[in-house]
Amino acid sequence: MPRIPAPATPHRIAVIGGGAIGGFVATLAHLAGHDVTLCLRTPLHRLTLETDGEVLDAAVRFAVDPETAGPADWVFLTTKAQDTAGAAGWLHRLCHPGTVVVVLQNGIDHAERVAPHAPDGTDILPAVIYASAECIAPGHVRHYAGNEIHVPDGPTAARLAELLTTDRLKVMAVPDFTTTAWLKLFTNLAANPLTALLQQRMGIFTDPGMAALTRDILREAAAVARAEGADIRDADTDRVLEMYGLVPPDGGSSMLYDRLAGRPLEHEHITGAVVRAGERHGIPTPLNGMLLTLLRAVDRDIRAGKDADTTPPSSPTRKPVTP
Repeated sequence: MPRIPAPATPHRIAVIGGGAIGGFVATLAHLAGHDVTLCLRTPLHRLTLETDGEVLDAAVRFAVDPETAGPADWVFLTTKAQDTAGAAGWLHRLCHPGTVVVVLQNGIDHAERVAPHAPDGTDILPAVIYASAECIAPGHVRHYAGNEIHVPDGPTAARLAELLTTDRLKVMAVPDFTTTAWLKLFTNLAANPLTALLQQRMGIFTDPGMAALTRDILREAAAVARAEGADIRDADTDRVLEMYGLVPPDGGSSMLYDRLAGRPLEHEHITGAVVRAGERHGIPTPLNGMLLTLLRAVDRDIRAGKDADTTPPSSPTRKPVTP
């Protein structure tokens, strides 16, 4: 891979969240020549990224206390959606007039979710990332595939593309971000809940009955998405099932990995997003509603320390299907 020339004007970048996506973005921003701080809950001493057969070291700064972080030009929020409120201290310390917060989270309500926790007037840019990466150890990220960030078209998107686009990462401006966000949500809607609830891997979707259930879950959600203004078609459901078929049978999902690790689940921002939107539009969502009820029960047990079966299944280093 050719060496990336340093940008004419390095920017101060902060990445909130030290998981797979946070480490991936922080490393590539550093390699693009920027001044990067990785904001964490627990300290790290090294950040490395395995990608394209290389192991890349990123000489970023690590911060575990918002009071030690200075203002940033760009902030990338990569925590799980349910942890957004916990980033408020970082956002208030890092943001100043002119800062852009790029929200690299699942869900469909990026700006609405982050705005209450950021200083008034903060420029919030919703984003969808297509990158398969796994944090195989603290500070050690393995990248498998995908290297695109999709954001709403406009001047800020153009600035982000200039900031980050290299041979290793592409920023794509899209004219219809509502559709983009729902299409990404679709990739999560069946794989995440079903693998997490069953504690089984992606091979379950080769079963005809499970494939039929997936179609019904997605078709139910498609009606809601169209009511929300997204251009979702029957072919999009087919593409999700085709994508599931390309994942190795022992692959997993991010929600499965969270359950196995005893971490709270992201169900309210995936399945819950469909159910709440259905309620707004008077569209029944019985299948997604059932999944949400079951996921809430599992999440309650996780938070109470009662979900004790956290022994990872075989091939623990296989990447989840979605970040």
